[in-house]
Amino acid sequence: MDARSILRTKRDGGVLAREESEFFLREYVAGRIPEHFASALLALIFVRGMEQGELADWTRAMLDSGERLAFPRVELPKVDKHSTGGIGDKVSIPLTPALAACGVAVPMISGRGLGHTGGTLDKLEAIPGFRTQLSSVEFARCLETVGVALGGQTPELVPADRKLYALRDVTGLIESIPLIASSILSKKLAEGLDALVLDVKFGSGAFLVERERGAELARTMLALSQSMGVRTTVFQTCMSRPLGRKAGNALEIEESFDCLEGGGPSDLRELVCLQGGELLRLAGRAADLDAGRARIARALDDGSARAVFARVIEAQGGDPRCLDDRGLLPHARERERLTAPADGVFAWADLRELGLAITALGGGRKALGDPIDPAVGVEFLVDDGARVRRGEPVLELHHSGIGLDEARRRIAASFEVRAEHRPDPLVLTRSNA
Repeated sequence: MDARSILRTKRDGGVLAREESEFFLREYVAGRIPEHFASALLALIFVRGMEQGELADWTRAMLDSGERLAFPRVELPKVDKHSTGGIGDKVSIPLTPALAACGVAVPMISGRGLGHTGGTLDKLEAIPGFRTQLSSVEFARCLETVGVALGGQTPELVPADRKLYALRDVTGLIESIPLIASSILSKKLAEGLDALVLDVKFGSGAFLVERERGAELARTMLALSQSMGVRTTVFQTCMSRPLGRKAGNALEIEESFDCLEGGGPSDLRELVCLQGGELLRLAGRAADLDAGRARIARALDDGSARAVFARVIEAQGGDPRCLDDRGLLPHARERERLTAPADGVFAWADLRELGLAITALGGGRKALGDPIDPAVGVEFLVDDGARVRRGEPVLELHHSGIGLDEARRRIAASFEVRAEHRPDPLVLTRSNA
């Protein structure tokens, strides 16, 4: 067995055997297969795709490339949620403590923002002192003591994914359904979960814009996770408009705090209750989805979810006083309002441009390792589908003066004022076994 024969198999439209996937990924992680061979195989998978059984073997080989997390002292059901990402998607932050308040444990491995989408780790690090780079021992201790652990991928956890993701990014091979599915699920399955909810976004702010492409990814990940023995539900939700009323790391933390106090934007609360309720159902903590939703809503309204998050912040080195004093969070020096160019109905046209505008302000990364400004972002002053008048403020930039011209230009391309506009539904489909 050698790398060239594996490339020929995929080039000619063949199916990789389990042993071939195991060999290639093992040797690549060990440095015995060079980057150009790995780039070639990723490109062939991008073009040729993968059959379901082949993809399952590939994902298992990725999972076996490093250590798996184990929590023998945690007797509660272990659950997690993953979103394919978008603008203002902060669901994980209020969701995890609400779940813990309802009697399940949440070992969540998250990522950083790249390109036009934000990252949960960057948002959490807007909380003063909050540490997301935890060792496996620290991660387990947080889960055991608080019921939640929020961390990033360590070098030992699915190293094949770490290397392949970086390679896909620099070679433009991100938007491949088998590569997305195997990347997401190899990390999630390494957490030793009992139940999983996946949120697959559709719309101009998603990685897969077309609804049918999103639906294909949803079907692929559902079949893949169930073949691995994890109870899973997939929701397909809207990213043709931002989630909530704010986008940007510290701004989204503020909005998450609002949600944890029973307030905040209605779409954020709806997804937190929906996805949390489904996880409680899958974990056997609720009789059905409606009962699970009601339990999550109570945890948000009665302060129990907020109390859990205060303990999470303290356990991970942060300052829980920021829950009471929002002034402890980073805030931008300057604000600038943008207005409607005409009378009509406000409509988001290209949400990717909005995400890239936040990146231009310094709130995101153009390359892995770039520093970010947690204080900058955009606040949405009107809803998608709202009637506006010319000159009415519709957006507010929170900025430090960096990248302002590019941000203005991109934001101008991100929305329109139309004669008529009907927003997409927030939740399109729910799929499970």
